[in-house]
Amino acid sequence: MTISNSTTAPRPPTSPRKHRASFVERTVAELSHAMEQALYAEELAHANGLLQRIDPRVKVVGLLALIIAAALARNLAVILALFVVALVLALLSRVPFRTLATRVWLGALLFTGTIALPAIFITPGQVLYRLPLFGWPITMQGLSSAAYLISRVETSATLALLLILCTPWTHVLKALRVLRVPVVFVVILGMTFRYIFLLLQTARDMFESRQSRMVGTLDSAERRRVASASVGVLLSKTLNLSSDVYMAMQSRGFRGEVYTLDEFQMQPRDWAALAGFLALAGLAFWLGR
Repeated sequence: MTISNSTTAPRPPTSPRKHRASFVERTVAELSHAMEQALYAEELAHANGLLQRIDPRVKVVGLLALIIAAALARNLAVILALFVVALVLALLSRVPFRTLATRVWLGALLFTGTIALPAIFITPGQVLYRLPLFGWPITMQGLSSAAYLISRVETSATLALLLILCTPWTHVLKALRVLRVPVVFVVILGMTFRYIFLLLQTARDMFESRQSRMVGTLDSAERRRVASASVGVLLSKTLNLSSDVYMAMQSRGFRGEVYTLDEFQMQPRDWAALAGFLALAGLAFWLGR
């Protein structure tokens, strides 16, 4: 009898399979991220920065004037100069550029670039290059139109985000009411901002409780059923909450007016900031004609 001395070669170690997040896990993560971003914005609003120390009414009027100047400017250099001003304000207000990039710049670039892309080919003018496959011409006027649109949107969105990040939301609402914005608009903004986080928290609790009762993974059909059922329950909770809030407001004597405990008083630096904002907006409007 022959005895074989050959031994079986050991199998190479297999790498553990990467865990793929389920639909519920991804939903909970996105809801948590949204709430963390909201808390981070409140922290920035109370930081010791330039815009945080300015009266909210001055910020609303001044930044709105810069946004209007950027929207009406017909000179690309003026729009880019206003974008640089927004970057300087963000730096002096301790707003990280990474926050601006993730919240505004990337999304606005993708959205606006998608809209401006056809203008590169359909705008008549001097042909710079012609795509070899389709024969579509890329014109100088088309590139100029796309650059104007993208720069306007990026500048305006950056200035608007600076106003939101550097001002507590209650101060924004108070400033709008002092500036004679209709009370209906202010009430809708305030209640939307207040209860959207309550809605996010409710949705997060629903998906976390569902995740704690799940065993295994869900296929595509089950994920769709979970999503549809969750949306239906969330809508029902929202309707019940709106009814309860309305009855509570009526029982407490709500008559359509909003009152806050915040009182604003203009300081010399606020007058100087207002004059600077308006002068810069006027100069940009004059140079950008």
